This record gives sequence, C-alpha cells and structure tokens, in this order.
Amino acid sequence: MRKTAVFKDSLFLQHDPGFDHPESPERLREIYSLLEETELGGCFLQPRFAAATPQLIALNHTTTLIERVAATAGKSFDILDPDTKTSPDSYAAACLAVGALITGLDLLLAGAIDNGFALIRPPGHHAEKNQSMGFCLFNNVAIAAHYAVEILGLERVMIVDWDLHHGNGTQQSFYDSDKVLYISTHQYPYYPGSGALQETGHGKGEGFTVNIPLPGYQGDLDYATIFDDLIVPIGREYKPQLILVSAGFDIYRGDPLGAMEVTAQGFAYMTRTLVRLAEEVCQGRLLVTLEGGYHPEGQRNGILAVLAELYGQPLRTKYPINLDMTTAVLLSREKSRHPAIQQACELAKRYWKM
Repeated sequence: MRKTAVFKDSLFLQHDPGFDHPESPERLREIYSLLEETELGGCFLQPRFAAATPQLIALNHTTTLIERVAATAGKSFDILDPDTKTSPDSYAAACLAVGALITGLDLLLAGAIDNGFALIRPPGHHAEKNQSMGFCLFNNVAIAAHYAVEILGLERVMIVDWDLHHGNGTQQSFYDSDKVLYISTHQYPYYPGSGALQETGHGKGEGFTVNIPLPGYQGDLDYATIFDDLIVPIGREYKPQLILVSAGFDIYRGDPLGAMEVTAQGFAYMTRTLVRLAEEVCQGRLLVTLEGGYHPEGQRNGILAVLAELYGQPLRTKYPINLDMTTAVLLSREKSRHPAIQQACELAKRYWKM
C-alpha cells in the first residue's frame, strides 16, 4: 500500500467547452463521485492545492498566450482555436490544473507522497508555447517538467505520453533539451499531424524525443511490448529523477475519437511497469496527469486501473476489474512485434543501448 495522492476539485467540472463537445465535464463526474465514497476515497490522500500563478505558467508559455486565455475569464463563450472553447471558469480551471501538478511535485520531492494522479481538466499536451489547441489551454505536464528542472533543480525528467494523439506541445517544449526525455505512443497519421518516427530531437536534445507512431488497432499486448522493449530499457539507461505521465484514455477500445483497442488490463500493465521503473530509478517518484479519453466506461475503468496500480492494492468498487489475472496473462504471453514497433526499436538503437 503506497501513499498515493489524488488531485481533484469541483472547479474542474466548471470548464465547459459547450454542448456536444467531447471534452465535457462528464469525463470526470463519475470518477469524482466514486472517490467521494468512503471506502474508495479513504484509500488516497487528497491534498489541497492552489492555482498556478502566471509566472509559473510562463515557464512554458508566452505572456501573449497567458493574457489571451486570461481574457476568457467571465465570458460565457470564447474560442481559442477551432477545437478549443471556453466558458466563464475555464481560465481558473486551467490555472488550478497546473497548480495540481506543481503541488504534486513539491509533495513528491518532499517525500510526503509516493506517487499521484492529477484528475484535472482541461487537458494540456497539445498546448504550444504561444497557442492553445486541441482542447488544451495550458500544457500542464510541460509546465511541471520545466518546474522540476528550473525550480526544483532536477537534471533528468522523463515524460511518458500514452494518449491517442501526439503531444505536439510537450515535444516542442523540450525538443532541444537533454534534461527532459519525451516518449510518446500515438495513432499516426492523425491529429495533430506531428509525431513521426524521425522526429527525434535537435541539438543537445537529439535522441531525447522518442516517437512510437502506430497505425491503429493496437491492443494490450502491443502496448505491453512497447513498454517492455522500448520504454523501460530507455528509462533504465536514462535514469530519470522523476517520471511524469500524460495519461490519455482515448486509446481504450471503442473510444469515439480513436482506433486503439486497449482495455483496463492494458492500462494496469502500463502503470505497473512505470511504478516498478520509478521504484528502481527514482525513488518511486511518479506523477500521472489526465489528458484525453472520451468513452465514459473506458475513462472510468482506465482511471480505476491506474489508481489501483499506483496504490498497490485492488480497489473495492462496484466496477470490479480483475487486474492481476489479466496482467499475469500479459506477462506470460509472447508479445508480438508489430512492424511499427519494430521500426521504433530499430531507430531508438541509434541513441540507446536497448
């Protein structure tokens, strides 16, 4: 049983991009309700946290962007890009989302928690330095990585992004840096169009961007192969002092925006793999943050699977998931090397021992 923190706040339910928008408050409402049940909620620490200041957000974004997003505050409706719309409380929610990760890092480095999951909205990994896009206002995980390096003094941070869509904003933030290793699995070609295999970084950052573009219809065994054969070996060699995860549940089988086939067991396997890697190389420091996910059942079950693995024990809910049995199957079965995975492994060998 680990000291696992969950970062949640009702303000995240107030960000409303509008009728029929896939990134709706409903994405979090049910899991919030479950966490308020005594039996489940009592398993986790639920720290207080405050909104990030514009100065902290400026670690990754321009003043122009910050002021543009701030100008949406109080407006019934605004449009930052064709996919990214706001409501009166969106700016406040976006600042609080960043604040959740900042507090999580402070608690991790102080040893007050073992790991954590920021159940936040709006998501972040598409937001670029001077542009909100793809449902994302500010890039939560990129700001957190900058904070870890520039404020907390860490020299090696690893970001694992398993969202269906490539995290273009996160990649751009660290493309020329060796202090942040960015690894992304994503459907390709697909929105936002970045994340090709050959995008590996620039200058000092060459080799520290690892893209694993997938054609679609990959499931639990494929992702298990990626984590076992690529992410863990690279992580062991890099030896990060902190692991951040952009957790998108839009790779769930049946998600309306994607074509992947991951189940709750797959999310459990990926999380368990990263928990073990973190315990091996960085004192267990692992902070997960919510990105995409638009299938209500997939979002709920995926989050519960991740929480169970972070906590280290099965969770008693009305949605039982037999994680141990299926995870054992994933461990024992011979994993397939899809050609896309094989290509990613071969390219990674230019930079990593593998």
